Amino acid sequence: MKNNQKLSILFWLFKAKATKKDGKAPLYARVTINSRSEEISMQSKVHPNNWDVINKKDTAGTLESQRTNKKVKEAEIDLYRHFMSLTTTFDEVTPIMLKNVYNGKDPLAHQRTDTSTGIRTILEAFDNYIKNFKLKVDKGKRSNGTHTHWNTARNKVANFICVKYGQPDLELTSIKYSFAESLFDYLTLEADVILAENTAKGYIKKTRQILKRCAKNELIKSNPIQEFVCNAEDPEVIPLELSQINRMLQKSMPAKVLEEIRDVFIFQCFTGFSYADLYKLSKECIKEVGLNGEKWIAKQRDKTDVNEMVPLLPLAQKIIEKYESHPSCLKKGLLLPVDNNSRYNRYLKEIANICGINKRLHTHLARHTFADLMLNSDMPLEDVSKLLGHKSIRTTQKYAKIRKNRISRNLKRVREDLFTDTGELKTIG
Repeated sequence: MKNNQKLSILFWLFKAKATKKDGKAPLYARVTINSRSEEISMQSKVHPNNWDVINKKDTAGTLESQRTNKKVKEAEIDLYRHFMSLTTTFDEVTPIMLKNVYNGKDPLAHQRTDTSTGIRTILEAFDNYIKNFKLKVDKGKRSNGTHTHWNTARNKVANFICVKYGQPDLELTSIKYSFAESLFDYLTLEADVILAENTAKGYIKKTRQILKRCAKNELIKSNPIQEFVCNAEDPEVIPLELSQINRMLQKSMPAKVLEEIRDVFIFQCFTGFSYADLYKLSKECIKEVGLNGEKWIAKQRDKTDVNEMVPLLPLAQKIIEKYESHPSCLKKGLLLPVDNNSRYNRYLKEIANICGINKRLHTHLARHTFADLMLNSDMPLEDVSKLLGHKSIRTTQKYAKIRKNRISRNLKRVREDLFTDTGELKTIG
């Protein structure tokens, strides 16, 4: 099996551990493979004023700095050499495997302690969970996107521990409630990339899940951050009006690619598929249901593994027919010419400007618009939940925006039930 993994190496100074005596900070190599990273001590110290980040060298000009620069060059060569050797032996190489080999250990030494009884630290617990999650991804039971999110969460926690505690990892038994509060402050105020509060809470929620698992496996007595509130505030998403959708539909686009993106977005508004699921819709997803052979689109959601089955409304059917002979659809066997996520969102911004829509268009807005159209056409909340592929109806309730026309229809029925045409209260009998 061909290994397409990429290795990046960053040499950096751990300034938080600089000594007061001479101001020098320990030098580390951060090896990153597929968004996961490990820190390797270079057993050298450099004053921050003398460290050339671009050229990766100590500019002090002393004999000690010369030895440091030689060590950095040799470490970089050795790390790449070990990495290439590992890729010829293993289908997947992890940063800890590379660190082990660089330090003269068995590359799989860490895996032999990755059992429920051998885990001692928070990052070992993360690695163990991520390794098991990857097995489920390989068997199609979990999405690769979620696997990436777990790796990112693990790296955020690793960087936090390095900066705040001055060490590469933390013993599970040393973690207190304050760990969660400090992590939240770090992610939202101090990290190299400052995160929104909702995003930061998402990473802490994953950390809490890891510690909960450790408590269940009796690695710790209880989850020390269980009481930390991770409920993120849901930003209100105001769905599109039918008039805005119609304006987009009728507007002539100045470029073919914008017309395609516009059609795909409108298709989302009338089917509710997320981008990840939309990207993979094929002809096999179209099913004929019932005696009349009514066409529906059915697909297993990548995010929740729940079956999402949506009726093919006339406008969505026309959009599919429009692109039946599109070169990209024919080549990939897909229903629609869906662009990559980055360009898709960029073009949607341009489309909003062209159509005079003062709202940021995005795929989640399309799902909200679909839910809004269904709910305000008097479809029960339970049915809409099924159409959206939600596991819980509580998730669907966040999409419920009751419009005035629905209230008006319901009030008309109430008025007819309770009052006569002349406004008199009916006799109940």
